[in-house]
Amino acid sequence: MSEKSPFEKIVDRELPATIVYEDEDIIAFLPLKLQAPVHILIVPKKRIPTVNDIEEEDIPLIGKMYYVAKLLAKEKGIDESGYRLCMNTNEDAGQSVFHIHLHLLGGEKLSPMIPKKD
Repeated sequence: MSEKSPFEKIVDRELPATIVYEDEDIIAFLPLKLQAPVHILIVPKKRIPTVNDIEEEDIPLIGKMYYVAKLLAKEKGIDESGYRLCMNTNEDAGQSVFHIHLHLLGGEKLSPMIPKKD
């Protein structure tokens, strides 16, 4: 992984972003294209390319991503109405940036992730 991911460039302030949360381990910002009225990307500052690359030592960091999602959902007022957390892994699942990130989506009634079959 010699070239920085776009998310690492955001962490290093080499790319602009609307940052809504940051601490020593996690950064959260708005994506370029919103998929819902509330859509936030929650990203570990440590680059982990895919879920398949998570190591045992990363367990606390991954848990913290979900905790930050909870905090942001409450801050945005969607904690009670409902929200979706999604993490894509590899190209077939739609991962386009190979630096794990959690999508927090809400603010409206979301469609099913997988349409029901009759």
